[in-house]
Amino acid sequence: MSDEKDSHSASSLEKGQSGVDGKDGSFSPVVDDALTAHVWRKLDWRILPFVTALYLLSFLDRTNIGNARIAGMATDLHLSVGLGGLKYNIAAAVFYITYSLFEVPSNIFLKLTRPSIWIPSIMLAWGLIISLIARVFLGVAEAGLLPGVTFYISLWYPRRMQASRIAIFFAGTTIAGAFGGILAFGIEHLEGRGGLHGWQWIFLIEGLITIVVALGAYFFMPDYPETARFLSEEERNFVVTTLRQERQNQATHFEMRFIQQAFSDWKSWVQVLMFMGVIIPGYGVALFMPSIINDLGFSAANAQLLTVPPFVLGCCIVILAGLSADRLQSRGPFFIVCSTVGLVGYIIAYTTRTAGPGYVAAILATMGVYPSICTNLAWAAANAGGEMKRAVVLAMVVGFGNLGGICSSFVYNDPPRFHHGHGTMIGWLGCSIICSIVLMYTYHRLNREKEEYCKREGITIDMQDQFKDSGDESPLFRYII
Repeated sequence: MSDEKDSHSASSLEKGQSGVDGKDGSFSPVVDDALTAHVWRKLDWRILPFVTALYLLSFLDRTNIGNARIAGMATDLHLSVGLGGLKYNIAAAVFYITYSLFEVPSNIFLKLTRPSIWIPSIMLAWGLIISLIARVFLGVAEAGLLPGVTFYISLWYPRRMQASRIAIFFAGTTIAGAFGGILAFGIEHLEGRGGLHGWQWIFLIEGLITIVVALGAYFFMPDYPETARFLSEEERNFVVTTLRQERQNQATHFEMRFIQQAFSDWKSWVQVLMFMGVIIPGYGVALFMPSIINDLGFSAANAQLLTVPPFVLGCCIVILAGLSADRLQSRGPFFIVCSTVGLVGYIIAYTTRTAGPGYVAAILATMGVYPSICTNLAWAAANAGGEMKRAVVLAMVVGFGNLGGICSSFVYNDPPRFHHGHGTMIGWLGCSIICSIVLMYTYHRLNREKEEYCKREGITIDMQDQFKDSGDESPLFRYII
């Protein structure tokens, strides 16, 4: 797009939607006109492809152990014998312990430093670690990327636009699942080159790709809208003003009480439980789908390739669900529908004995679970008021929720039917659906109470500075349902 057109668009921004709330504190989103949509598209092209690539590499490096397992790692390292046959499960689980423990500290450091410093640094660290196959330290390095990038997106977009953007970047997860199978299929043919096994080449090559991208991230990643050099001055002012009005000028500085707000809010812990209820099945798919397909009777090479279609379909549903959630300004119903699809997939997987239905079950599970994960993240980000509380809540959701990865690593221990694993996933998905119903009811009730309070006390949006440190407890804050 030409500079002349950019200048014309920026000079007319004030005619567009700024996302100001209603006088009673309720949200009144209006469809952006072509001029303001230009600015959001400009942000989309600058922010989303990059963070999507970051998370694609993160998830690829985290779950390539599943591809490496059927490429010969389990045999070469004798992971199928000893400790009750659980050596592979232990190797998969050690990641999640450190990963979960370092989520909250990582997001606090992200807030205290800058995104362009912190995110590339942890990315560089995990690239080096995965190249050395030091999985026990991988969780330390990768901790913070998912909640960090989700928080990063929330710094650039108003709440009404976040679900679709989080869905697009989270689609990197499903793309990684598909690409991981194709890449592993190709890399396996390097067996014996340089004295390395094919599965060792999988770790080495994928780690080196991450290192290269991380080095570029130091120079490419913008920090905040206020300092974005790729925006004109008028465009920066428009984005900053829109976000400030939409967030009711809530506090952005660091204070320990904002961290306390996050940990003391029971709704945060329900979001954690919801996330755990969908991330456990999500990791179950990523870590064990190659083995499950292999045990259905397919060869190892074909099992690598057959992991691709479920993840491609899952990617499409992730983006569709995110776009629809923003369009309808809703989160809970989409979470319930997608989780139910995943639940049906695991029920089929539990009851089937043949390869065909088992493969269909894998497709349904992927199509249901991954959209639920990103919808949950968008929901948690939207309903945590104040930057510091939002950063901590997202880290709590991802961090404590990912402790469920330990569960995912151990329950698939009874091939070829995997009843223990599939049954566990059914239980967790049912739990997450119940939690989402509780939150929908709670948010609806709290919104109604706040509206009545504002009318009774005469509180209007002009009084927002009085509640800037109250976060989502402010009577002017409205939860997205």
